[in-house]
Amino acid sequence: MTKINNFIDGQWVSPGSGEYAESCNPALASDVITNYPLSGKEDVDRAVAAAARAYPAWRGMPAPRRGEILFRAGELLLRHKQELGKIVTREMGKVLAEGLGDIQEAIDMAFYMAGEGRRMVGETVPSELGDKDAKSIRVPHGVFALITPWNFPVAIPAWKIFTALICGNTAVFKPSSDSPFCATRLVEILEEAGLPPGVLNLVMGSGEDVGEYLALHPQVAGVSFTGSCSVGENLERRVAELHRPIAVEMGGKNAILIMDDANLELALHGVLWGGFGTTGQRCTAASRIIVHNKVYDKFLGMLVPAAKGLRLGDGLKKETDVGPLVNERGMKKVLEYIQIGQEEGAMLNCGGRRAVDGALAKGYFVEPTIFSGVLPEMRIAQEEIFGPVIALMRCTSYEEGISIVNRTRFGLSGAIYTGCADLAARAETDIETGLVYINASTIGAEIQLPFGGFKHSGSGHPEAGGRMGALDFFSRIKVIYRDFSGRLQKAQIDVSPE
Repeated sequence: MTKINNFIDGQWVSPGSGEYAESCNPALASDVITNYPLSGKEDVDRAVAAAARAYPAWRGMPAPRRGEILFRAGELLLRHKQELGKIVTREMGKVLAEGLGDIQEAIDMAFYMAGEGRRMVGETVPSELGDKDAKSIRVPHGVFALITPWNFPVAIPAWKIFTALICGNTAVFKPSSDSPFCATRLVEILEEAGLPPGVLNLVMGSGEDVGEYLALHPQVAGVSFTGSCSVGENLERRVAELHRPIAVEMGGKNAILIMDDANLELALHGVLWGGFGTTGQRCTAASRIIVHNKVYDKFLGMLVPAAKGLRLGDGLKKETDVGPLVNERGMKKVLEYIQIGQEEGAMLNCGGRRAVDGALAKGYFVEPTIFSGVLPEMRIAQEEIFGPVIALMRCTSYEEGISIVNRTRFGLSGAIYTGCADLAARAETDIETGLVYINASTIGAEIQLPFGGFKHSGSGHPEAGGRMGALDFFSRIKVIYRDFSGRLQKAQIDVSPE
């Protein structure tokens, strides 16, 4: 067991309160990974002040030089990939292959954003007046508050941190209390890569004591948040009053539509991956499966035995297919929704229980669960469960299927399986989500394109990507006119008609 601390102004420092809490392995609750700080407002004040002091020099550093630091961070992440992947698995529970994927995503983002240091693109356009230049450039905002979840404890912080830094911002990073050790290792790598003191600061603690105060801090220029809808929507309202930019990425109730001409074997693999990958703890998880009536019974007959065959266990073991829920609170929430589904009249086909055999009793495991006969209005078809629970619904046509897909307050990710090119083309626009997959599952976004949702899944600006994505959020456009005519020229006025 180790004790970790906050990182403020280039130093690892204890919290002002002197208090710590435990981060435990969800596969073995008695396995304490670390003690992390329970910080307070004074710690946030110190961190924001350090970021503000570091901002002028960091902003003044040429973007290609900032990119070199990120490139070194990418190399260090690559060198430590195996170690870091195991830490991710041990602290939040996902199987090792996914833990390694979490690190690979951070590696990809480091190298991608490092390259953006030489592509901080603006525009140079002709002026309507002679002896005059007209151009736009990108400039940073200032100090950013970066608030991240536990389910991608390295990848999502990397999305935010690397993009904020390459644009010339400084930052205060508040990670989830369920993955503080992962956050510490990421910051240690950036420190080793040569990041100057104060450019990135790490403050750990509860959302109530640290996250909200940080987002609303008077010296913070912008906020990037990934987490629950209730917290994100509250932050949106309050940050709007301060007239500062905020990007929020929140929940999802993502659907896969399976048509009667689909490759059912391919669709089966997509549903298993989308529904039970990361134990269903992804904002892009496929929790609703809408199947054409002609193949509904056949697909259900394929899905149930496949789900029963998935092996629960510690994600560090090679034979494990599905790991634990992140904590006891998350497990209880999933079990409550399973009870709700049964009370609503849905048919429980498999799972539905906490796994308590052998070593599984020592962790937060819930069996992969499938409900059939689900109606679109049921709570298990409308509310985010964030666990290994799939709801199957019938449709009789493409149009009805699309209507069910879109009948939710969320709009993050959607997918269709079909052999018809025309239906696939229509689905690209008919599915009302920020991400659409054709003959693929609802998870698997790549960092070179924007990531974000419609409706209540998110607002402000998408993550990741280049100029159409996060760069447009973490930088702002400044327009510059340079007149070297030596006389007063008036745009729109000193233009003679032909």
